[in-house]
Amino acid sequence: MAACPHVSTVRLSVPSHSAQIYKDECTLCYDSPDNEGGLDVCLSCFNGGCTDPERYHAIQHYTKSGHPLALNIKRVKLPKDVRNGEEPPQKITKIAIVPENDADLYEYFTTVKCYDCGGVEVDKTVGEIPKVVDAIMTSLSASRQSEIKAWEEEIVSCEHIQNLNQVSEKTVSAENAHCANCDLKENLWLCLVCGNLGCGRQQFGGTGGNGHGLAHFDATGHGVACKLGTITPEGTADIYCYHCNNERSDDQLGKHLAQFGIKVESQQKTIKSLTELSLEQNQNFNFNMFTKDGKAYEPLFGPGYTGFKNLGNSCYMASVLQSAFDLPAFVSRYNDLEHSQKCPQEPGKCLQCQLAKVADGLLSGRYSTPVISDSGEVQGQDGIAPGMLKALIGQGHPEFSTMRQQDSFEFFQHLVKTITQNERNSGNDPTKTFEFSNEQRLQCTDCKKVRYSRVTTTALTIPVPATKKASTGEEDEYESVTLERCLDAYVSVETLPYNCPSCQKNTFVNKTNRFATFPEVLVINMRRFEYQNWVPRKLAVPIILSEGEIDLEKYRGHGQRPNEESLPEDTPAASAGPSYDEAALEQLQMMGFPLVRCQKALLATNNQGSEVAMDWLIQHMEDPDIDDPIVTNTSSGAASSANPEQIAQLADMGFTDKQAKRALKETGGDMERAVEWLFSHMDTPMDDDEGGSAAPADSAAHLDATKKGNYKLSSFISHKGPSVHCGHYVSHIKKGDQWVLFNDNKVVADLKAPIGDAYMYVFKRV
Repeated sequence: MAACPHVSTVRLSVPSHSAQIYKDECTLCYDSPDNEGGLDVCLSCFNGGCTDPERYHAIQHYTKSGHPLALNIKRVKLPKDVRNGEEPPQKITKIAIVPENDADLYEYFTTVKCYDCGGVEVDKTVGEIPKVVDAIMTSLSASRQSEIKAWEEEIVSCEHIQNLNQVSEKTVSAENAHCANCDLKENLWLCLVCGNLGCGRQQFGGTGGNGHGLAHFDATGHGVACKLGTITPEGTADIYCYHCNNERSDDQLGKHLAQFGIKVESQQKTIKSLTELSLEQNQNFNFNMFTKDGKAYEPLFGPGYTGFKNLGNSCYMASVLQSAFDLPAFVSRYNDLEHSQKCPQEPGKCLQCQLAKVADGLLSGRYSTPVISDSGEVQGQDGIAPGMLKALIGQGHPEFSTMRQQDSFEFFQHLVKTITQNERNSGNDPTKTFEFSNEQRLQCTDCKKVRYSRVTTTALTIPVPATKKASTGEEDEYESVTLERCLDAYVSVETLPYNCPSCQKNTFVNKTNRFATFPEVLVINMRRFEYQNWVPRKLAVPIILSEGEIDLEKYRGHGQRPNEESLPEDTPAASAGPSYDEAALEQLQMMGFPLVRCQKALLATNNQGSEVAMDWLIQHMEDPDIDDPIVTNTSSGAASSANPEQIAQLADMGFTDKQAKRALKETGGDMERAVEWLFSHMDTPMDDDEGGSAAPADSAAHLDATKKGNYKLSSFISHKGPSVHCGHYVSHIKKGDQWVLFNDNKVVADLKAPIGDAYMYVFKRV
């Protein structure tokens, strides 16, 4: 062991409880303490760096930071032990995971090295080193902290339960109990206001219900219910508040149930709770990994055949990332080792570093090697765990920051938005490959005048016409439809209520959508969900789609014709505010949605129409601020009254003053929506205060109207499960002449890829 002066001169501090300690894997690749050379954790900033001779990210970190001392961690997995004597589970007040004790799973070997002294091993008993090393080894790693925080979901009470007014007293017997409105005897919910028994909503795949509990709330306003069969002697149960539209806890459950002759101390839990059902379904949904004749699919290994470990309901992310990193734009942008060498940020907090890490992990093939069991059988591969990327992408987002199941298309949109903002000044944004202009045409049915508008978007959402077959069993079966028919439905004429600015009266307008330009990569989301009792249910409609070249030129728009007369512009409001698709706004209001919710939905979906906005509304009904008023800039002369600080902030992101003023004007001074507006209107000329116009700084070659709409299918994402709240996503990617199935960390050749079942299609231009 070499003598080292730095062990006593380098100032070290014991990491705090909340410190991010990267001891599970390298921040720039997926090497871990399991690798031959182990992992080096910086004793100054706790960055994790690999010791691979080719990459040696630990030395790269030392070169950039000047931190000389590092803790080298190696570990060896211990044989499985049977654990006995576990204590009974605690009373459940939150959905959470309990951290495993890694000391029970691995044997650890640690040394301290000094890079200033050439990387030699040094004495780890000097000065503050023992305390720092001990804190690193006993602390939760950064990935584990993020995982636990994301899993935890507190179940709390609410004002409706705390101020519950029970209006009747009667005895409810569990014997032969059934729904008051049907014969169902399972999934029964007891109204804690009046004692009514109503069946719940059908969800999670195996739980039947006709929604009569919800119907009772709609009819009476009695909003608190308890699920029979989940009551425990400790006074816990599944409690649902329809006012809050969320699970709750009831500290006075014993008192509330006594009103109906139910003694909690004599109750026994007989059925699974909502949480257990949800987690069970999300764990159990899996695509069959065997052919119809019982043979296992052929596993594939090597560069381009690396899978993702499931981080817990993370299949929606894995499927999107697999399809994205099959695209040349993403490969050329992120399969680059130079950025990390000059990046001024911490690697674990830099989005580009983490996307480059994913690209390297997927494309290098280093982590796509066979795992051999004790009996000598190939058990697939370990794959990579993109925990750091997930934490960054989901940071601050109410859904993607959790471990709950999410919609893969919504994640695709969020990923594109996040990357677009991050790449604003790079001049090399890979999401441009998805961008195209959508042409919307409105024509008044009375005066026949028209209005054309264009919106830049990154994906197409189209309806799936559903025609049920004759009933053959419990599950509905549907007739097959062609992709062409779905596209025809998207461009078909839709007649909507309209307040015509030319006729000066309420009338109707014919609305159509077409492509103004075509993207390099076309993403199509199939609207496979419909709403029954406000619960999204999947439409298993088979799509007929050719694997050969498809021509979409017939769906191209051609702009306003010389013989068409324009509708006059709407009279501007006295105050600057966001603009809405008027026809879609009226249609949503006719469905019964409050005005402010309709407006928020249209803003959030970039005015892409009533159907897309309705999907957003259904999925965001539980947002705490859904009914808060939209903040607008009430000053007159919006362009001139724009906040100079806001203009400066947008200018720092690379936008011009004219672009910033226009965006703030269109969004009523809301910064977040202004940024979204700018990214979705990159090809919109920006008028200055004197009436001139200026094109955006990077006038988009990717929005070239001369490029043809000829495509071939390159990948697709499928969903298995009855609703967006549970199920499993996988990706199929065309590699050469074969389809490859990426099912988390299982990567196999699929001879009969279920192309017709896709939820998202990804087409490359040919």
